[in-house]
Amino acid sequence: MTIKRSQIRSTFITMSVLAFTACDEVPLSYGDANSIIAAVAAEPWATVQDDVYGALEATITTVRAEKTFTVTYQEPGAPYWDNLRRFRQMLVVGSREDFWVQQVLDDARDPITQNGVHQVYDVWSRGQTITLILLDQGWDRDELLPYLPEVNTLLDSQYRQYAKNRMYMSGTDSTLADTLALRAGFSMMLPNVYRWQTRDSVYIFRNDNPDPSELIRQVAVTWITPAADMLDQERVVAWRNEMAAEHYTEPQEVMLEGSGEQSFDANGNRAYELMAQWRNPPDRGWPAGGPLITRVVTCDAQDRTYLLDAWLYAPGKEKYEYMIQLETLLDTFSCKT
Repeated sequence: MTIKRSQIRSTFITMSVLAFTACDEVPLSYGDANSIIAAVAAEPWATVQDDVYGALEATITTVRAEKTFTVTYQEPGAPYWDNLRRFRQMLVVGSREDFWVQQVLDDARDPITQNGVHQVYDVWSRGQTITLILLDQGWDRDELLPYLPEVNTLLDSQYRQYAKNRMYMSGTDSTLADTLALRAGFSMMLPNVYRWQTRDSVYIFRNDNPDPSELIRQVAVTWITPAADMLDQERVVAWRNEMAAEHYTEPQEVMLEGSGEQSFDANGNRAYELMAQWRNPPDRGWPAGGPLITRVVTCDAQDRTYLLDAWLYAPGKEKYEYMIQLETLLDTFSCKT
């Protein structure tokens, strides 16, 4: 869970009392991978804060607008600086003359001689990543702005890799991938923690650890033969609804408000993707829902059109990391010829 700005100061007051570290030992970092402490001098921060928040706190729509990162400002040297500078993710902005920038430069593995975006590790804590925007002394807003999109792209790509690594911590089920290729004609690389079952030509892969009332990640795959032109929203939703009604443990309705779609090439095969939301019908007695990613892939060599449906149930949790994981699983799909 991301620590909110309103919580962060009291959290670190408590941690500073409890934590004791030898003076010659670099302490462990803390904080979530998508929580960023921004270290900038107070005067320029007043003019650039909206730009930094706008660039780094981009939103995606899961069941609501959700920030991909949360930025918390901290003036270097101010109260709580000694604790907050030990955060896992730091954005440091300034010139060589600034003491906090100089500390980063001193710990860089290789000398940093050019202005721009750089990353330095384990400066104030172990497991820490410092993203440094090095500027000239007396820098202004116009000098900073060109670097912010680059920082957003860099941090988002690293967060995506972090989410993928966490998903595969249990290992990759290569035996299942081989079994699917021989038995079903397609392959996917799933983590070992996913259970699977098949009925007719529907394959369901599910991870509901630690508790299905708290978190469910599920992917289903089926197909039709001969291949058919199913690459449009209406047909995809109808096909998905039919599969869900027959094979999911609870009925689901697709909600298209705020949905997105795209056509693309999937390893040389024509593909379509719908990102939307699902929910239980009102007559089920309790509200449940979440985001979904549904894809249709036509494999001409097999004369098959596949339906891939991934959905998430994570009430009260941030969902971006889990959606990256489901997207990654769908990306591992391949037709076997």
